[in-house]
Amino acid sequence: MKGKTMAGTLRGSGATDRKRGIIIGAAGRDFHDFNVLFRQDPGFEIVAFTASQIPGISGRVYPKELSGKLYPNGIRIYDESELPALIKRLKADFCVQAYSDLSYNAVMGKSSIANANGADFWLVAPERTMIKSSKPVIAVCAVRTGSGKSQTTRYISNILREAGLRVAVIRHPMPYGILKDQMVQRFATMKDLADQKCTIEEREEYEPHIKNGFVVFAGVDYEMILRAAEKEADVILWDGGNNDAPFIKPDLLITVADPLRAGDEITYYPGETVARMADVLLVNKANSATKDELEKLQSNLESINKGAAILLADSAVLPDNKRIISGKRVLVIEDGPTITHGGMRFGAGTVVAKEFGASEIVNAKPNAIGTIKQMYDKYPNLGAELPAVGYSPKQISDLQNTVNRVDCDVVISATPIDLRKLIVVNKPMVQVAYELKPRDGRFDKIIINFARKIKKR
Repeated sequence: MKGKTMAGTLRGSGATDRKRGIIIGAAGRDFHDFNVLFRQDPGFEIVAFTASQIPGISGRVYPKELSGKLYPNGIRIYDESELPALIKRLKADFCVQAYSDLSYNAVMGKSSIANANGADFWLVAPERTMIKSSKPVIAVCAVRTGSGKSQTTRYISNILREAGLRVAVIRHPMPYGILKDQMVQRFATMKDLADQKCTIEEREEYEPHIKNGFVVFAGVDYEMILRAAEKEADVILWDGGNNDAPFIKPDLLITVADPLRAGDEITYYPGETVARMADVLLVNKANSATKDELEKLQSNLESINKGAAILLADSAVLPDNKRIISGKRVLVIEDGPTITHGGMRFGAGTVVAKEFGASEIVNAKPNAIGTIKQMYDKYPNLGAELPAVGYSPKQISDLQNTVNRVDCDVVISATPIDLRKLIVVNKPMVQVAYELKPRDGRFDKIIINFARKIKKR
């Protein structure tokens, strides 16, 4: 089932003039919303995309190979800072909010910009953009970036494989390169990651699944991506990005919630949406949270979704060389999105540093250079930790040079990939993995029962 067109649902179907729109995004849901809602709808003309959150993704063109016959020249992508001028210059009638992990204040701030410049502001219901699969689908989403979606997806994939099912993982889009070459991406080996010039951020999401023996699909056109994945799988496993809603219609929706940011589940978009939609609400990181944080989160979840099962899980941190941490001055590298726009106070690297007796966590900020320094300037919430960002070769080089400038004894890297394969550092590095540990058997039982129903078909 393709996404429903917008003509006739958001305006009169008899209108003959094309309503002009701008899609506000971050190289993910914005393209998906266009593909399923607007690409073939002659009642609308998308005159621009805007881009935010991710460095270097504006200034491109959504190509004609993807935009379809109504857009023979493609569609320009501008920086979101240009939105007020774009609305007036391009005579936009409406703006569509199409990226995630935004506070409600931020969402309404964008609405105010659109409205003040003469454009309506639209939030599209996730159901309108979900593609129907011919295979059973489990979707894993979250209320905030960095809650633990990927470790939850990995845990589920192992249960499904043990049940004898072929699993295809479809990952939320990260098309930061040449878009016409990224319509459908299939990653089965580490070589695939190199051949397709994946950024650090892409590797962080794809590599753990590949190491675990699963094929990952991603790209830009999710109708094509889903059909390719269906050919190789008995069950589709959606690994959501940020706190976005799934692009594929799920038969079982699991939403991961984070007690370390208790309260965000009812104040972030679309985190509250996917929490309200969930069949299972999984409270992760229970081992790192206080009793008050857990109680606050559970109370909020119960108030917005009384029908969901609310389960607890721990996030176990697994350093590969814990013996060299005790008594040492350490630099902590954390997953970039989690501590930047995700707003986490700390991540798994800090947990490891404290648990295994580091004498000091050295502040990376005074040594940051180039694009890494720009990240600290953009996200003043950042503490001593260094965000692992590498959307371009320049960022990877700046990350390496920043690490090597820091005066410390040991580097603790808590990114989902082994950074030692991408950068050369002048001090010992400990790589941290983190795995989901449900607190009782109920979560496993839900997945096993789902697998049994598939096997009976």
